[in-house]
Amino acid sequence: MLLNASGCLDALTAPETVRQLDAFVTKTVTPRPRGGNPPVRIAETDVGMLNSIGLANPGRDRFLRDVLPQLRELGLPLWVSVGGFSARDYAETCALLDDVTIELNLSCPNVDEAPESAAEIVAACRVVTTLPLYAKLSPASWNLAEVARAVERAGADGISLVNALRGLKLDAELRPVLGTEVGGLSGPALKPVALAAVYACFGATSLPIVGMGGVQTGRDALELFAVGASAVALGTVLFSDPSAPARIRDELAAELAALGLSSVEQARGIASDPALPRRKHLDLKSRV
Repeated sequence: MLLNASGCLDALTAPETVRQLDAFVTKTVTPRPRGGNPPVRIAETDVGMLNSIGLANPGRDRFLRDVLPQLRELGLPLWVSVGGFSARDYAETCALLDDVTIELNLSCPNVDEAPESAAEIVAACRVVTTLPLYAKLSPASWNLAEVARAVERAGADGISLVNALRGLKLDAELRPVLGTEVGGLSGPALKPVALAAVYACFGATSLPIVGMGGVQTGRDALELFAVGASAVALGTVLFSDPSAPARIRDELAAELAALGLSSVEQARGIASDPALPRRKHLDLKSRV
């Protein structure tokens, strides 16, 4: 039910936080090692956080050899976030993975994206793996519901919504704060965008949805379930509150009780037309 957003939690340095979750999502893995973008990489704003990490990671070979075995020792279901700069990059990494759920990072705002469409990348990955494939989409798409339908037709098993939006912060001298000038905006400002994205895709597809963006409280999580999410991921809040997963879980239970609901199943999709078909369920426990 509760995951972390990719890149917002280091499992090996904060295992006590990870164990409050139902599954752990890795940082995005690319074929070759990446040092990331030049500093400054993170900046606080009045409405959230800007980041320009640039997919810094040790690369596919070292991840598979050194990092993934350590993550398996946590005993949680693992989701591996896969990135690349072509459909071939994504597919080659997916073909090497086993016993995980794959989240295809198709919408990072801080690096150049692959020239292929989201659906083309999903299709290429579907050919090489039978593992569950989730497509992480950008809310900046002019027709997000159509993108969701396209990745469903291409073979996606679910979608993750939403990735960060591009944003800019200026310093006292009116110059961009981040080293790359523009970065990804996350935090409270993203919540209305996330709600709209999940709501639209819940009505457009039958895929389970991982909702994320601006979740700070149990009420925030409940609202994402209400618009159709099957699971909720926590992001920016983890930087300031390592106990957030347990706290939000307790607050969510209290919010449900206050509404006379016994489970998130009763809340899921309640904001949408009740005539819509029931969605496939996201079974996190089965991925141990």
